[in-house]
Amino acid sequence: MKDFKTILFAADFSESSDYAFSYALSLAKQYEAKLVIIHVINEPVDLRGFYVPHISFEKLEQEIEAGAQKMMEKFCRTHVKGIDNYETYILPGIPYDEVIKKATEVSADLIIMGTHGRAGLDHVLFGSTAEKVVRKSTIPVMTIRINE
Repeated sequence: MKDFKTILFAADFSESSDYAFSYALSLAKQYEAKLVIIHVINEPVDLRGFYVPHISFEKLEQEIEAGAQKMMEKFCRTHVKGIDNYETYILPGIPYDEVIKKATEVSADLIIMGTHGRAGLDHVLFGSTAEKVVRKSTIPVMTIRINE
């Protein structure tokens, strides 16, 4: 079996993500690997041309990023137990693209992420970040589907 030195976990803070994280944490402990936890803020629609009286576009971006940072801190307090060798990142962009970029940047040996298991019209409308990462990544990807 391959020796994993760095494992990247893509978190979206959903129940599915929480479930999948137990696998990432277990493997990181087993291989004494660095765990890189990322959350990607999907690039928002540009609202600059619309009248939004109570908040500027820049302020909205700052608030979204601050909220994501708080969610990451809570996620780590709740789930990251028994290891000290981890890093977190909040990244803006297209989720599948940023997951692959960061995994390459940190020389990850494995990407782990949860999948929602959408089908039919939901899958067509929302797509699947996990599916795109699997198809486009040169780094091995483990997807974990929550049992519903």
